[in-house]
Amino acid sequence: MTTAYDPENVFAKILRGEMPAHKVYEDDDTFVFMDIMPRGKGHCLVVPKRPARNLLDVEDNSLAAVMRTTQKLARAVMKAFDADGVTIQQFNEPAGGQIVFHLHVHVLPRFEGVKLDPPGGPMEKPEVLAANAEAIRAALD
Repeated sequence: MTTAYDPENVFAKILRGEMPAHKVYEDDDTFVFMDIMPRGKGHCLVVPKRPARNLLDVEDNSLAAVMRTTQKLARAVMKAFDADGVTIQQFNEPAGGQIVFHLHVHVLPRFEGVKLDPPGGPMEKPEVLAANAEAIRAALD
């Protein structure tokens, strides 16, 4: 049994403009921004605009939009950073590793021989996040 969606979660606040974020992409259904504690260069998050705690309660149309945007961003981060691959991660409920309870998909460019930093690491400098967001925006088709 999952807990109800909390409209005061940090990603809901970002969507409402109550908290800052380094925006990468936005459409009618999704919003993409840089992870402030990235596990690697170019780590960004895709979230639905509609409330959803996680994969277990998201509406079908919202989930489809999130996955379309995830694919678009995966292609863009590969191009932007000349990455060798991309890792897509999504966690559900505390036992599944979820920390922020608004559905989100991690998009992480990957490079041969380079391990991901541990989760919850240090916050990245705002100027680095801004530059990475700009590089991804420039690579969007």
